[in-house]
Amino acid sequence: MYKTKNSLPENVRGQAIGLLSRNLALAVDLKLQTKQAHWNVKGANFIALHELFDAIATLADGWVDTIAERITTLGGVAEGTLQAVAKNSSLPAYPLNITTGNAHIEALSGALAAFGGSVRKAIDESAGFGDADTADVFTEVSREVDKQLWFLEAHIQA
Repeated sequence: MYKTKNSLPENVRGQAIGLLSRNLALAVDLKLQTKQAHWNVKGANFIALHELFDAIATLADGWVDTIAERITTLGGVAEGTLQAVAKNSSLPAYPLNITTGNAHIEALSGALAAFGGSVRKAIDESAGFGDADTADVFTEVSREVDKQLWFLEAHIQA
């Protein structure tokens, strides 16, 4: 860790950096999976889903930046390279052979739900070791993840 005048104890910053780093890998992976869906969706609802997937990718890019900046704020190194993400993401691999809107919604909603579960767990973990600001970062991300999951699932719920 880099030296900083941040008043959080070093051990708390270290725990937060670890938790943030795990979720950074997930967020980058999620963003790339969302772009995969955006580029490759086909079918009757193409334009609606194409635009929805792009909007989610834009939000995910913001989540990536927010998480990465919190890591560096605490004195850590944000590891966002393809190699680091591939090594550290636990999201299911995105199927490369799907094209239909419903198939993309199923795959993407699964990835979004997995990311949301990790973020929700991170809220409690960071609050538990005494970093309310990191818990707040995860709370902000969690709210929007839930909303986007709703947007996705609404397309296949009747």
